[in-house]
Amino acid sequence: MQSLSLTSRSTQLRGAQGKHQAPVHLPAKPLLCSAPSARLAQCSPAPFQPAAVSAASQPRRSRMAAASAGGSQSLELVTQLPASFNESHIELAHALADAAARITRQYFRAPFDVETKKDASPVTIADKQAEVAMREVLAQRAPDHGVFGEEHGIKQGSGAGADFMWVLDPIDGTKSFITGKPLFGTLISLVYKGTPILGIIDQPILRERWVGVLGRQSTLNGAPIRTRACADISNAYLYATTPHMFAGATEAAFNRVRDSVKIPMYGCDCYAYGLLAAGHADIVCEADLKPYDYMALIPIIKGAGGTVTDWVGHELQWWPAAGSTQPTAFPGEVLAAGDKRAHAQAVAKLAHKP
Repeated sequence: MQSLSLTSRSTQLRGAQGKHQAPVHLPAKPLLCSAPSARLAQCSPAPFQPAAVSAASQPRRSRMAAASAGGSQSLELVTQLPASFNESHIELAHALADAAARITRQYFRAPFDVETKKDASPVTIADKQAEVAMREVLAQRAPDHGVFGEEHGIKQGSGAGADFMWVLDPIDGTKSFITGKPLFGTLISLVYKGTPILGIIDQPILRERWVGVLGRQSTLNGAPIRTRACADISNAYLYATTPHMFAGATEAAFNRVRDSVKIPMYGCDCYAYGLLAAGHADIVCEADLKPYDYMALIPIIKGAGGTVTDWVGHELQWWPAAGSTQPTAFPGEVLAAGDKRAHAQAVAKLAHKP
């Protein structure tokens, strides 16, 4: 796809990354975690520096093994926006978020049936309809791009759009959604040759929208955001969606991190990563995830100055095997931190061996 033919939206979404119309609520000065030796917390603004790609992970062989006759597939990390990327892709991502939000707002705290999928996770009519709404927008505006959604599988790209894949999670945090808690989110990512280059977290009830683009500073409702510094893991505030996402070796590894931080907390799903990117939390450590759970988060966290990898410290990448309709192999553990020092300490505590 050489360019996207997009109709103009409201003036609130104009600009390099678009500006969502909802008001933003951010602290004037994101706070720093104090060093462990300090008797009183010493807080100051954290300087923004885009996250650098570690030498150990560039280039590297992805942990994803393609299920094809050709054997395993290597993914080279993309470190700058491709020439075929343009601002209309960002506008399209906003249009997808808007389409999903119209559905989720309609069903939030309304009566509906809850189904149980084969993996025992819940799904609602809102999940299904929101993904269909986003797919319809993509079919009109970027028909040659690939699409992978949680509820309706993989559609391979073609022609000039074969290198692009939209990864969608219509409602990340369905359990929160069905119990009326507004801490779920819609996740939208544009992946280029295995690397996420654009990501959105949209919370349609609170009307908060995080946007991240490879190489640019991330925003929340159009305002620049940054992670906060946390030099020592003992001062960190940690999130995980639930302790039940860990079992066996991953449970033992997570517990080592949990026992090392200042405050461990649970809940929030993708919203926790948004809080981290905005400078309100320090670490998110999770397991048993799928690509649609985390691809959108990566550009947002990196663009806010944070670090996000698997539990070994490798970059998170994913690309579907040729002809596949569902993902076969992919990283399932995610570690995000606002400060690379806390991230390194968490990796050491995890001591994960995939």
